[in-house]
Amino acid sequence: MTATRNCDHEHKLGQGGFGSVYKGCLVNGQEIAVKRLSRNSSQGKEEFKNEVTLLIKLQHRNLVRLLGCCFEKEERMLVYEYLPNKSLDFFIFDKNQRSSLDWGKRFEIICGIARGVLYLHQDSRLKIIHRDLKASNVLLDAAMNPKISDFGMARIFGDDEIQARTKRVVGTYGYMSPEYAMEGRYSTKSDVFSYGVLLLEIIAGQRNTHCEIGRESPKEVS
Repeated sequence: MTATRNCDHEHKLGQGGFGSVYKGCLVNGQEIAVKRLSRNSSQGKEEFKNEVTLLIKLQHRNLVRLLGCCFEKEERMLVYEYLPNKSLDFFIFDKNQRSSLDWGKRFEIICGIARGVLYLHQDSRLKIIHRDLKASNVLLDAAMNPKISDFGMARIFGDDEIQARTKRVVGTYGYMSPEYAMEGRYSTKSDVFSYGVLLLEIIAGQRNTHCEIGRESPKEVS
């Protein structure tokens, strides 16, 4: 709270279904980003626990780094490294910002996201399915290196597990594979589908859709 000046509005970086994100600065000068779960929100508690559980076990240059967390009474916060260049959608979907990404840089971003996904699926100690890979969940550091974020809806698979099914389908239309959106079946292929859509968006500079599915309402996809 001290680092963000009691979550002052001037320090606010963004807003989501979980609550708000604020920029902060620790006493040692390190800049941080603080995701604060809204006390009035019915969303996010399980996603909060899930993200903490996963990120403390995952370390990769193309994944956002979790520095700490708070889980006290109704207060829930996640503290991340601060990434000054916001998210990928801020650049590729804005006519003015898009020009700052030449084809070489776009290729580097595409490869960086791919390395992060490969780590989640094959190279980490756990097999992780992200389930919400999209432009707004790819953050960019000072050197424009991509880092995959928001693991609230991610799921851990066993070594011999190929596919799972859920009745609670959550995510973003357009990035979701058909079998997941319609039947609730997801696997590593679900993330690969999302990655393919993201790749096309990076190349074309256009959104594939504006429609999102609420975290609490699986019936919306029936």
